[in-house]
Amino acid sequence: MAASVELAALGSTALLWSSDDAALAQAATELLRELDAVDRACSRFRDDSELASLNRAGGRPVGVSSYLFEAVHVSLRAAAASGGLVDPTIGRALRLAGYDRTFRVVRGRDSDAVRARFAPAAGWRLVELDEDRRSIRIPSGVELDLGATAKALAADRAAKAAADRTGAGILVSLGGDIAVAGPTPAGGWPVRIADDHRASLDGPGPVVSLAFGGLATSGVTVRRWRAGEHELHHILDPRTGLPAPACWRTVTVAAASCVDANTASTAAVLLGEAAPEWLAKQRLPARLVGVLGDVVCVGGWPAEEVLAA
Repeated sequence: MAASVELAALGSTALLWSSDDAALAQAATELLRELDAVDRACSRFRDDSELASLNRAGGRPVGVSSYLFEAVHVSLRAAAASGGLVDPTIGRALRLAGYDRTFRVVRGRDSDAVRARFAPAAGWRLVELDEDRRSIRIPSGVELDLGATAKALAADRAAKAAADRTGAGILVSLGGDIAVAGPTPAGGWPVRIADDHRASLDGPGPVVSLAFGGLATSGVTVRRWRAGEHELHHILDPRTGLPAPACWRTVTVAAASCVDANTASTAAVLLGEAAPEWLAKQRLPARLVGVLGDVVCVGGWPAEEVLAA
């Protein structure tokens, strides 16, 4: 019998499902450990995080924990796989655009008090990793943001750790970034696709079955704020520092891991009209919803009429 636990975490919602209700407590312990670790290592909004210290280092190499080293390495791999569209050096651009605090603070403050500015990302190839010394160097003035990949990495890690400890089938969702590990329940894990990860499981939207790997949805409808005359969202184009063009409301991708799914869904939002062809070439099942509600399915994603049957 499946059991679940839900909690607020990382400025969003963490959800864990276990195929064995007797394993839920131990699985939840692994999730909590992972959430604490990723927050301490990768948060852009904690002055005492490792990432904040790295961003303040003024161009000096910084010795880091194995967690932050892995997280930055994963972010660079995502940058390479996406042709630079998912770029961890987007941190300064996000700050200039007004996303300089947790989203709850950004959304709640007086928009007239914020003046948005736009600047391209410095470029992911400027990040230097020294594996022997486990150190990272970024040029002075460059700011990393790992929001596009660290949450997905934490979902992958938490699901695996919980499954390894308990032997149960595990699903972890961090703000809608989903990873599964361990034995798959009969019929797979049912996942409802919606614009907002907080949507009710009984709400509208197609349901897909996830048997392995990860699934991620990126979109432009939820994390939005105003800065002066500008209405903005959190997916910025690293080439310009401007929000992604209004082409896709959401893009959902299934892949071998949550990190791979998140990388592809974020890149697809930025690619605009070119996204379906790019996803098809990557052989990734994906569902794209246009701003007017039109749906495009590629890479073997089931057609809407099949899902509704």
